[in-house]
Amino acid sequence: QVQLVESGGGLVQAGGSLRLACAASGSFFSINVVNWYRQAPGKQREFVATSTRSGSTNYADSVKGRSIISRDNAKNTVYLQMISLKPEDTAVYYCNTISYGITYWGQGTQVTVSS
Repeated sequence: QVQLVESGGGLVQAGGSLRLACAASGSFFSINVVNWYRQAPGKQREFVATSTRSGSTNYADSVKGRSIISRDNAKNTVYLQMISLKPEDTAVYYCNTISYGITYWGQGTQVTVSS
């Protein structure tokens, strides 16, 4: 069983930065891939970034060059550092993983970027 808890969201002005965190309980070593998704009001949930245990990363074009995903296995935590935030980054951000064939989602953290 894995539980994911996101934190770090908030209200920030355009051009600002935030660091989101996704803390996992349970066996982090059973987790290979951890993803960040986001969902804006009235829109479908969309992929933001992914991190594998081997260190590979991938980003959506919309955040590429403005985001860094990293993980601290000692703290069972995956981070998403976002800079140069834009109003269109406003959304609820979720982390996600699959462990032994079961998909897990956190409860989400709200990011609001004001213009």
